[in-house]
Amino acid sequence: MDALSVLLQNVHLFETKYYRLNCVGNWSYSLTRKDTILFYLVMSGSFCIDVGNDRREVQAGDIIMIPNTHQHTSYALAYDGDAAQPLDEMLNSCKAQTLDVKGEGESNSSLILIECKYDKEMIRPLLSVLPSILPEINEESDGRFEVIDVEIKLLTLEAERERMGKTAVINHWASIMMIECLRVYIESLPEATENWLKAMKDPFLTKALAAMHEAPSKSWTIHKLAEVAGMSRSSFAQRFKDTVGMPPLTYLIDYRLRLAARYLRLQQNSISRISELVGYASDSTFSQAFKRVYGVSPKAYRQQYHG
Repeated sequence: MDALSVLLQNVHLFETKYYRLNCVGNWSYSLTRKDTILFYLVMSGSFCIDVGNDRREVQAGDIIMIPNTHQHTSYALAYDGDAAQPLDEMLNSCKAQTLDVKGEGESNSSLILIECKYDKEMIRPLLSVLPSILPEINEESDGRFEVIDVEIKLLTLEAERERMGKTAVINHWASIMMIECLRVYIESLPEATENWLKAMKDPFLTKALAAMHEAPSKSWTIHKLAEVAGMSRSSFAQRFKDTVGMPPLTYLIDYRLRLAARYLRLQQNSISRISELVGYASDSTFSQAFKRVYGVSPKAYRQQYHG
């Protein structure tokens, strides 16, 4: 399995919601969402999105991802986005998944807005290195839009019917969208970037990353990881630290504890079993390591989520 696949195997999107926005004239709206990943699929027309200091002009056929923001503004190209109407309450009260956003004039845009909740702990390192707006995917981008086009048709079918498994299908659909946006972004990273996602493209480091994520309970050492990567111990350790920003075993400990936190929130295993799953030889060693990072014991952490 490749490194991006194993990196994302414990990243789960849920509570996915989707809306068809029909925008007319010099329209403008602001949207405030916390702990939410947003996607835009531009079906027709064109418009601008402002996220913080990043402005992006998008056209029909573009797909973009806004991974980590509290507020953004969208508006017609001929408009400057002033006096944007808040869209939050309108979306919250929208029952039919379709909303009209109107301004003066004749310019028209049609888009699908998708919002998803996510497991904050598991996706935190990824979100910390992503830009405010991921690069758009369009029809000329090596056929990538055709891949997503199939998913758009699936979403339309799911929206029209009430069938068993509908929620699961839509959540999986959102995950496919995220993977497509991420891999296009990672593939476009220049060699000189300081982004640790560059490790996903490194033919040596990607093997070690995949190994750690696939078998976090294994007694990994620098020597064993270097063997997996096909490098000398010293070269591997230095290359990993330079690219990822931390030593290999520090990265492993961080991943183990984030995974443990996820298991504790799911409440599907005993604390002793979770200790084993994330590679700790004893419950006390696991508890001490967990408390150093999260400030509370595994038991207390679990109780915060389940009483």
